[in-house]
Amino acid sequence: MSESVRTDVAAGRRPPRGLFDLPPTRRRRQERTKAQTQDNRAHNRSLVLATLYREGAMSRADLSRVSSLTAPTVSALVADLEADGLVADVEPRLEGGRRRGKPSMLVEIQDDAVNLVVLDLSPAEYFRGAVTNLRGEIVERSQVAVGDALGEAAHDLVNELVADLLQRAPSRVLGIGVGSPGIVDDTGTVRQAAHLEWHDLPLARRLTDRFGVPAYVGNDVNAAALAVLHFRGSEAQNLMVIATEHGVGAGLVVGGELVEGEQFAAGEIGHLTVDVDGEPCICGRRGCLDPMINAVYLRERLAAAAHCEHDAILAAAGQALGTVLAPIACALNLNEIILTGPADLIDGPLLDAAVETVQARTLARTGASLTIRSLAGDDDLILLGGACLVLAELGVF
Repeated sequence: MSESVRTDVAAGRRPPRGLFDLPPTRRRRQERTKAQTQDNRAHNRSLVLATLYREGAMSRADLSRVSSLTAPTVSALVADLEADGLVADVEPRLEGGRRRGKPSMLVEIQDDAVNLVVLDLSPAEYFRGAVTNLRGEIVERSQVAVGDALGEAAHDLVNELVADLLQRAPSRVLGIGVGSPGIVDDTGTVRQAAHLEWHDLPLARRLTDRFGVPAYVGNDVNAAALAVLHFRGSEAQNLMVIATEHGVGAGLVVGGELVEGEQFAAGEIGHLTVDVDGEPCICGRRGCLDPMINAVYLRERLAAAAHCEHDAILAAAGQALGTVLAPIACALNLNEIILTGPADLIDGPLLDAAVETVQARTLARTGASLTIRSLAGDDDLILLGGACLVLAELGVF
């Protein structure tokens, strides 16, 4: 870590979320292969589980009808899921009127039968973790102070936190989901997280090998975007989540699917130039979005200004953000943009100015379909995003 970066970290600033020189790693092309019998079974198992997760308790006959699978296939898959403790038979619902014959038993997901361990590694001061059930409900929490730990020492703290959470889990842990800052590829390797001095760290593989539980690692803001999509009541399939508290980054969902980019750096908006004559940025250029809306820099400007100037400073930050968001919203036909970070900075003049700027710079039809809202102060988004990473591998999402 360079001295300038160390100084910024010591001052509470974070180096950019992205890379100045992205690694040559590219997303691997998915080769098409012949479907095997076990592939079909895994797909159908996920289909049954996702149907129960989404629709609630159902009879086997209803599962067969909704999934278009045969009755014997559904029965075999339900038995498989029962053996794993993921589903169980429950009492049939009482229905009005009389029906001949024995009522069908309902099959229901056992939300608390298994647990997930989830981590948020984005704060500079500590790593946060939780134990959740299958619905993302948090049942235990823990955290470890980061201090000046870097490299392997920081990785050791992740292991310490996971070990603690595994002990706290009341049920069998199905998987570990981690939201990490930096560039994270599709193998769960942290290609670079500058402030932690992590370079090509195979975090998912190391956690899996150490604890014997499947681990999945993704970028922290991408995880937050998944949490909004699945756990925060969003009806949009095209959405973006903007993070401002620990540097500036964005998580992007298009067509209900996370967009990560070929170098796994989609959403790196913090170093788009907003004002060519603006303030110097840590990246070496001027007028980047990051120093204009990053919570640390915003607080510094507010502290140095008279109280009567605060609204204007926050509104200028919102205008800068809206200037960047408007073309993205148009190009991707976004239906929702969510701002996260400290509520005292996001809510009010900043949010209002961002909305006004986007509306002024887009076609009326685009603006009418777009909602820009705040989830400022929602500290559990990245934790829930970690749960999404595990549930996606389970086939629920």
